[in-house]
Amino acid sequence: MITTPKRWLALVLMLVLIVPVLAACGGSGTADTPTNAPAAAPTAAAAAPTAAAAAPTAAGSAATGSFKARDVTAKLTGSGASFPDPIYQKWIKDYKAVASNVEINYQSVGSGQGRKDFFGGVTDFGGSDKFASNNELKAATDPTTGTLKTDVLHIPTVLGAVVATYNLPGVSKLQFSGETLAGIFLGTITSWNDPKIAADNPGVTLPDTEIVVAHRSDGSGTTSIFTNYLSSVSPEWKSKVGAGDTVQWPVGQGGEKNPGVAAIVQQTEGAIGYVELIYAAANNLPEPAIKNAAGKYVAPTLESVSAAAQGFLAKTPDDLRVNIVNPPEGENAYPIAGYTWVLVAKEQKDEAKAQALTDFLYWALTSGSESAKALNYAPLPDEIREKAIAKLGQISVNGKPAFTMPK
Repeated sequence: MITTPKRWLALVLMLVLIVPVLAACGGSGTADTPTNAPAAAPTAAAAAPTAAAAAPTAAGSAATGSFKARDVTAKLTGSGASFPDPIYQKWIKDYKAVASNVEINYQSVGSGQGRKDFFGGVTDFGGSDKFASNNELKAATDPTTGTLKTDVLHIPTVLGAVVATYNLPGVSKLQFSGETLAGIFLGTITSWNDPKIAADNPGVTLPDTEIVVAHRSDGSGTTSIFTNYLSSVSPEWKSKVGAGDTVQWPVGQGGEKNPGVAAIVQQTEGAIGYVELIYAAANNLPEPAIKNAAGKYVAPTLESVSAAAQGFLAKTPDDLRVNIVNPPEGENAYPIAGYTWVLVAKEQKDEAKAQALTDFLYWALTSGSESAKALNYAPLPDEIREKAIAKLGQISVNGKPAFTMPK
């Protein structure tokens, strides 16, 4: 289990600054949350770096000290993934010191609902841990014009790890192979002392406690990452269940968003579920190592998540829509990791909003990197960050660029 100073810092500061877990806006599926008190939602981070902190840009050499947010007044709304919600709330709070007349409201409703809100014209930007499919991009229409809304930019913001956390008193350092995890979530492995779990954990005394599976009940990018991983390691999972932000789960009970799954695991002895790393850390739940394609059991850390992303740099397309689960190479790569994206319309209608949104995203991609690391989100590889920032220059209002790269 990870016991870094950053983890403890995030936990301590969580008690100082509480950002409420916002209600879901009807993600796919009906929530089946525990009746007991919910698990803590991680929200606070270490102090954000100052605007003068240096960071790479699309030019590879500019520093954020040369960047000054434009003096615009705007209200921006976004909704989507709970995976990045803690860092988004941190960035939004800190950005008020940079642009006091810009108000940003991001609601954690799950990736599926976030994409629906964005493509439906309800929000100014969407948050998703699953990139929009080609069918979504083709089918989505602008409700005000009826035209296809195909020019959508995927701007990655951070990387995160999905952990298969569990509640087994007296057993705190388990590790899992992909085949074992698939068996657990398929319902073919039902007891904690199953020989397959024992084979992954030699020397560990395992109880005969019944396994209780917890999974997401809403449309979830975290689910997409996790099920893509299971599909990559288990032909049986791929054929029977498959991958997506909603799937037909063979067994288990559903919880809404990351906090809902964390609550089930925290409150149920014998439970196992999948959550973003910070939600496990905030609730003092285990963060087990997972066997990667190189045959190594690797724990979820900033370094191991970054290693997973590095393994896919050559295969990352220009639109930055890429899955990075189970990288084929890299002994130190954690296999259940993924990007999270902000979805933005390439052609904007409101100049003030376009300027406010592009300024905020530039600031987040540069000055926001250190506070992201403090919450156990891995920063983007430099190559991906540069491409993400370059996409801001593609956003326009009536044909006029909304953002100019600082010099």
